[in-house]
Amino acid sequence: MAVAERVSERVERLRAALEEPLLVTTGVNVQYLIGFQSSNAAVYVDDDRLLLFTDYRYAEAARGLVGVEFVQSQRSLLKTVGETLDGRVAFEASAVTYDGWETLGDAGLELVPRKGLVETLRAIKDESELKTIREAARITDEAYAAFAEERFVGRTERDLAWRLEQIFHELGAHGTAFESIVGSGPTGALPHGRPTDRVVEPNTTVVVDTGAVLEGYNSDCTRTFATGELPDDLAQAYHACLRGQLAGLDAMRAGVSGADADAAARNVIEDAGYGEKFGHGLGHGVGLLVHEAPAARPESEDVLEPGNVITCEPGIYLEGRGGVRIEDLVVITEGEPEILSTYTKELVTVR
Repeated sequence: MAVAERVSERVERLRAALEEPLLVTTGVNVQYLIGFQSSNAAVYVDDDRLLLFTDYRYAEAARGLVGVEFVQSQRSLLKTVGETLDGRVAFEASAVTYDGWETLGDAGLELVPRKGLVETLRAIKDESELKTIREAARITDEAYAAFAEERFVGRTERDLAWRLEQIFHELGAHGTAFESIVGSGPTGALPHGRPTDRVVEPNTTVVVDTGAVLEGYNSDCTRTFATGELPDDLAQAYHACLRGQLAGLDAMRAGVSGADADAAARNVIEDAGYGEKFGHGLGHGVGLLVHEAPAARPESEDVLEPGNVITCEPGIYLEGRGGVRIEDLVVITEGEPEILSTYTKELVTVR
């Protein structure tokens, strides 16, 4: 699909959902709608117009967009927006600050807060998006295979994380989706523990959570490695986590709520005696952002739909001992889930 055609299709889908014109100020939503990346931009969408507000620094790129009317703005972007627009205008309630709301209101606009309009569109990936995410996941699988050949014991978590980033670049990724997590022993017992100068020891777990960026889209995958024979508590936690993860994957189908998918994995882990050690949700959407809709967690009201890309990542965290997390990236389809993460989930022992 050509860029102009993709922009038109996305904008028309948004227009169909609007009750009044919408001012889009979230950067990733601007990027999704018109393919424009900027630290200072807003898009206005009504029945007939598609306006891009941005300042001089981005003017040349803005003028090159097809089907978008460029309004060169001052750095205080919302002042120009207020001077240009009139009447009733919806705004992204989660993005506009109180100060921004005052600026628009003082200009005489009748402001209507709206939530999730563009995010709902972003949650359903089109085929071009899925193609890119599949390739990012494939690169991530290759990175895990290469990383497992590295020596772990005796190196710091920070050193290993840096080596993992190098591997991604060697494999053609445009970057890593986030700061890679390499957590050995007690560090791995922190769900989002950052790499430290801790030296990896033998006979423990190492939680590795990473992903590739490709053409702006992210992948996300976690595997847990062993650095030798594991003590019983960590070995048992690994196998319980894997059983829960497989149950969660099987539940990730169109029409299933995020809460029910979470429960499928959580019930297995609770039955194994680790319920209190699994304290986060089962999964989150992935796309232009690493964390986006839909969500699979106990309080989620989301219902899975074909085209969703979501993680399945239960974890078990034994304080002061070690952690286990196993994460796949999944595409929701009309039938069985398409599992993009193919690197083995059998417990791999590294040296």
